[in-house]
Amino acid sequence: MKVVIILLTFYFYETRCDPNIPIVITTWHFTNSTIKAWDVLSKGGSSLDAIEKGATVCEVQQCDGTVGFGGSPDEDGETTLDALIMDGRTMNVGAVGALRRVKSAISVARHVLENTKHSFLVGELATQFALQMGFKEESLVTPDSKKLWMRWHNEDHCQPNFWMNVQPNPNEYCGPYRNLDTLVKHRKPQKKTMIVDRFNHDTIGMVAIDKNGDVAAGTSTNGAKFKIPGRIGDSPIPGCGAYADNTVGGAAATGDGDVMLRFLPSFLAVEEMRRGASPNRAARTAIERIASHYSDFSGAVIALTNDGEYGAACHGIKSFPYVVQDNNREMSEVITINCS
Repeated sequence: MKVVIILLTFYFYETRCDPNIPIVITTWHFTNSTIKAWDVLSKGGSSLDAIEKGATVCEVQQCDGTVGFGGSPDEDGETTLDALIMDGRTMNVGAVGALRRVKSAISVARHVLENTKHSFLVGELATQFALQMGFKEESLVTPDSKKLWMRWHNEDHCQPNFWMNVQPNPNEYCGPYRNLDTLVKHRKPQKKTMIVDRFNHDTIGMVAIDKNGDVAAGTSTNGAKFKIPGRIGDSPIPGCGAYADNTVGGAAATGDGDVMLRFLPSFLAVEEMRRGASPNRAARTAIERIASHYSDFSGAVIALTNDGEYGAACHGIKSFPYVVQDNNREMSEVITINCS
């Protein structure tokens, strides 16, 4: 008698059963962005879609004047945009810096992620890429941003600015500037620190985990007010503004970008969580690393593990709010922490 053995193999698509998954966390009081991201996640959408759609809300609503068009004019009065989106499943990144005349920075970054083999496009050529992808070209200057720039330039005599070791003296006069002669470079520049608060922090940072456990992180910003044209801060740089890794979680940073980018705070926070640190402790380690070199810097880091535990740390400001939405909350919750 012949015996026939039939082997049946069942394939299952993995979904997370952690009670906190899906989840999204967002820097500052950006509840509208969090609500939109949660709407995507709660309907089964991907973490990448949640980051893009959530950050887009802030770009459209010009959150706090620090995200999107019509805010933070540079030294020439132009608003330019930076954005980053990172896929923690593939470890792929899409980013744009100093994007001109296109409002949808986070969506352009998503196209860099999905339509190129590159990771980062900048400046006028990033704009040309966006136009090829079907985006609309339009001015990012508004009457409010023009008024802000004119007051800085005409009434405040270009104070404060980001120049040093140039002439005429940047602490007193507008440019154009030129390099100081070697023999007179002994002048010590005035020490200035970036004041970070609700209306001068530059960035929305988001980290999201979808029902499949895929982690994504992203940022969008219009940069520092009155920056030197061409300046890019920490926001669009992977590991600085944001970082995501499915095997661990994700993190995002906000604050004094010219200082923070030197320390890869989002990457460091994720690596600390990989070593077993809680999100609060991981964020604190990233902040303390910066503060050990720049005790007067201002900024914050949010962190999220791949099982939905979250935390944050901050420095140089009185307090820092961030927003959380998961299955355990009927609505987005703003959590405020005290800073060191």
